[in-house]
Amino acid sequence: MFPLDPANTAFLFPGQGSQSIGMGLELAKVFPAAAEIFQRADSLLGYSISKICWEGPQNTLNETQYTQPALFVHSIAVWTLINQLFAGFSPKFVAGHSMGEISALVASGTITFEDGLKLVQQRGRLMKQSGEQNPGGMAAILGMEREKLNDICIKISTAGNLVQVANDNCPGQIVISGTQRGIQLAMDEARKNGAKKTILLAVSIAAHSPIMLPAKEEFAKFIDQTTMIDPTIPIVGNVCHIAMVTVEEIKQDIKEQLTSPVYWTDSVKYMIEQGVNNFIEIGNGNVLSGLVKRIDNHVNVISVGTPADIDKLDAV
Repeated sequence: MFPLDPANTAFLFPGQGSQSIGMGLELAKVFPAAAEIFQRADSLLGYSISKICWEGPQNTLNETQYTQPALFVHSIAVWTLINQLFAGFSPKFVAGHSMGEISALVASGTITFEDGLKLVQQRGRLMKQSGEQNPGGMAAILGMEREKLNDICIKISTAGNLVQVANDNCPGQIVISGTQRGIQLAMDEARKNGAKKTILLAVSIAAHSPIMLPAKEEFAKFIDQTTMIDPTIPIVGNVCHIAMVTVEEIKQDIKEQLTSPVYWTDSVKYMIEQGVNNFIEIGNGNVLSGLVKRIDNHVNVISVGTPADIDKLDAV
């Protein structure tokens, strides 16, 4: 059994890349409360996100404007069940990777499920639109320190080919983002300077880079129109990578996130420094669990996305 101890537990919410066909199906079959979350999402969105989650096809689920709501809805369904089954439990922190930060806002009480769904819907739409208008790329760089890779990106960008560190996921795994030419030059330089491997990702969107500036400006308007209250659980930000406890801090972080790097390694290290040693990934897959173990293999991690996973949880 995995202990739920409010003194040393953090909830983590996954972002794009964690999706898979069938996500949330067993949960909705077993738990009426989970089925209701999917039904509410279908009604609010005006199309069946549940069908896309459960049946695909994969290429539709992988489209940004569907991926983000799908992951959000599944995460909130799991979080809703944990709230019901372990009434009164509150983790020390919540945090989400990229889009997952909006799921964390709902879990913290900062925004409602309905408003969170609207935000991820607009975020996905704007990012897709930005990628169509200003195509870019992303690549994973393995086995290189962030500072060294950052220097390479600055040098290439200064010469006129935009590229920057987009996600510092864990030691030895960094994602870069930028123009297609900038990405290729950075991959070449990284290999020359000791990177173990470079992998061009199958995306045309340069997430977490200045190429997303038009999307960021439009998304900021939706954020400002969204009703928010101070969180009941501190949220560890992607950009500031420390605990946020006010609406002003939260708005700033999620606005900056579209063009700024996701400092996931720093966020996880911060939570560990604050006494967290139990991390629970809320939603589909186990991407974040793997990253956390690579950041610090002494902590406990579990991914919770199915009925069987929920059965492993135990209140302290």
